[in-house]
Amino acid sequence: MSQPLHDPPLGESDTRAKLITPGIHARGWTEDFIRREETAGAIELVNDVARRRSRGIVDYTLRLNVKGGSQPVAVALIEAKAESLPPGHGLDQAKGYARCKRMNVPFVFSSNGHMFVEFDRFTGLTSAAKPMSEFPTPAEIQTRYEKGMGFELEDEAARPLLTPYDGGESVRRYYQDAAIRAVFEKVAKAQETGQPKRALLTLATGSGKTFIAVQLLKRIADAGQLGRALFVCDRDELRTQGLAALQNVFGNEAAEISTGNPQLNARVVVATYQTLDVDQEGADASFLLKHYPENYFTHIIIDECHRSAWGTWSTVLTRNPNAVQVGLTATPRELDLGEDCGADAKRDMQITADNVKYFGEPVYNYSITQGMEDGYLALCKIQKGRVNLDNTGITIDDIIARNPTDARTGRPITVNELQALYEKNTFEKKVLLPDRVQAMCADLFNYLCATGTHGFPEQKTIIFCARDSHADDVAIEMNNLYARWCAANGRPPLDAFAFKCTSAHGKDDLKSLKGQARSHFIATTVDLLTTGVDVPSLRNVVFFRYITSPIVFYQMVGRGTRIDPATGKLMFHMYDYTNATDLFGAKFITKPAAPEPGGGSPGPIPPPPPLVRVTGFNVVVNDAGIMILAEVDGVEMPITIQTYKQQLAQRLLLQVANIKDFRHLWILPSDRRELFGKLPDAGRAPMLIQQLEHKHDYDLYDVLAEIGYGLAPRTRAQRAEAFQYKHATWLSGLPKTSADVLEAIVGQFAISGTDGIENRSIFEIADVKKAAGPKGPIDALRAVGKPVDVLMDTKARLFSA
Repeated sequence: MSQPLHDPPLGESDTRAKLITPGIHARGWTEDFIRREETAGAIELVNDVARRRSRGIVDYTLRLNVKGGSQPVAVALIEAKAESLPPGHGLDQAKGYARCKRMNVPFVFSSNGHMFVEFDRFTGLTSAAKPMSEFPTPAEIQTRYEKGMGFELEDEAARPLLTPYDGGESVRRYYQDAAIRAVFEKVAKAQETGQPKRALLTLATGSGKTFIAVQLLKRIADAGQLGRALFVCDRDELRTQGLAALQNVFGNEAAEISTGNPQLNARVVVATYQTLDVDQEGADASFLLKHYPENYFTHIIIDECHRSAWGTWSTVLTRNPNAVQVGLTATPRELDLGEDCGADAKRDMQITADNVKYFGEPVYNYSITQGMEDGYLALCKIQKGRVNLDNTGITIDDIIARNPTDARTGRPITVNELQALYEKNTFEKKVLLPDRVQAMCADLFNYLCATGTHGFPEQKTIIFCARDSHADDVAIEMNNLYARWCAANGRPPLDAFAFKCTSAHGKDDLKSLKGQARSHFIATTVDLLTTGVDVPSLRNVVFFRYITSPIVFYQMVGRGTRIDPATGKLMFHMYDYTNATDLFGAKFITKPAAPEPGGGSPGPIPPPPPLVRVTGFNVVVNDAGIMILAEVDGVEMPITIQTYKQQLAQRLLLQVANIKDFRHLWILPSDRRELFGKLPDAGRAPMLIQQLEHKHDYDLYDVLAEIGYGLAPRTRAQRAEAFQYKHATWLSGLPKTSADVLEAIVGQFAISGTDGIENRSIFEIADVKKAAGPKGPIDALRAVGKPVDVLMDTKARLFSA
């Protein structure tokens, strides 16, 4: 029998607690079948300082608990709606698919506590509204899950799915669990159908791919299905990191392969492409072929599998066709094959480089924007700048008129030489422009001072340069700027402010850059620091070079995304002078490299072409605006503040249709938190707008009310003042002490906004205690009614002022 609506209707949190939870409990979904997945808490900007919100977003997942002691398997997400809303409010097909993919579950339920609507990923259908008494039972959902997946949870192939986490579930994050389940589901289905057991995971840098790899192998081992495993990576640092994580779980059963020891007695071996002799074209895979026969490995995990795309590491895969093969990457690579590519090259490149064709579509994807929204990756603020010369270009006549010289020898450059060399946007590669370097460095240095602690420029920074000599020039100029700044400010300069770090120079200084040393703040590089080097404390990623490869670009961005608790880093800046950030959202398509010319004996090496150096240009760097990294139609891209505000307004109006309902919701902390969780970037959006539009004096209520409902905003002080005169009659009818306490509380709103008057310590604040006198604030409010009700009424009047 249906129940009438409450008066007033329940908000989301009360609907979940008082209606939905009892309703699904009655259908067999007891607490053993429910898990509340909470994110880390979004990172917000307050006065340009990043801080983490105390609570993250909570998703309620329904899980199948097949047998005692087994790992529950998440199969559904249940969303609560305010009691007064339709049960399927906001749940269309696109949103249903997105929610399913994020949690890796096949079913999403939406309910207002009386009725529910279901989205089924297997069929793509959204149901009509049904009463809660018809909510599917765990047994019914298990039957539908198994039918859709193509295997039963009691099957041998599904045993890893039911194997508990090593260390318990507290060690993992929701998306890591989703990714691990996605691999196990794909492999189990492949075993049942006889398909190759391959899976591809794409996860943003810093999201814990190594943890996922270790847990995959450990749960497979605990399920009794691990024979010998191979973990392949591309760089020594990744190998060291992977080995440490594996040994922490497997002990001495995990070992590192070296050229002198194939570690044939180890259960899990860690190797680089170089150790296996499969790292480049022409490599003969001799180490691999000599020590490991076909199908030696039962499981292979390839970390950063987009790399070494032109090598011969396909041998690792083709010699172990029966193995479970898992690719991990932040940047899946697809190939654009030319018509002249031979059959052998096509076959090799298909296996080694085209991840999607070889592994299949990624079974799970965790993007940079999702990581930032969840609070697991550092917030990114993009400052764009454009150099006037890059916009207008310079002609050969412009260069010749300024007497260009060869940077190596100092001799004059001829027109013919210049015509053979010059191309637009090859600045600093073929044509060196010292004036441009100085202007760009000065602009960046000013930003470092503006954003640094106490206005100091010493921040861990990577500047990506066009070539080795460009990295030299930028390091020299940044050091010159720093020396002048120290002299002007009466500060002794710290050692090695800026340094070049390329494959041939500066690698020994990486420890100082990565650590807490008060030196080596700015590394100028070409591409050495794009991958395999973790600098958690990195505050700035700077693009002084033009980039055309999305793969390289995403790897560069990944240097800044890690959160660093040791230094309190929750945000990083991206300074883009070359429109590199336009590559956000681009497909990872790479044209195959042209074959090296063969035949004949090599002739003498020709001298390098001249490197043109020209001065005398008037260079200006223009502010091209601040951009926000957001997701638009499933694609991450930088957008303007105005576009971001439009997205925020649309999402706000979808949740709360009018200002009256918004005002009522705002004074209820639990409902307000629910609302924030449904806004862009996990509720970080209003704080970001507040920061970027310099509305520090406005409460978030007014920021949102203006964006969504066109309300003329008031500062916190103006709103507190309006409360005083608009509700003077009401206040005068209260006992004087009670009125004084309420006015003191509203005075705290003028200082710190909604959070200030909802602070648990509000009654301990000196002004509030002084207004209450010897009785104390709580007793003063009791003279009017229940203190909690009095405060709620006061908040309602404050926000209607």
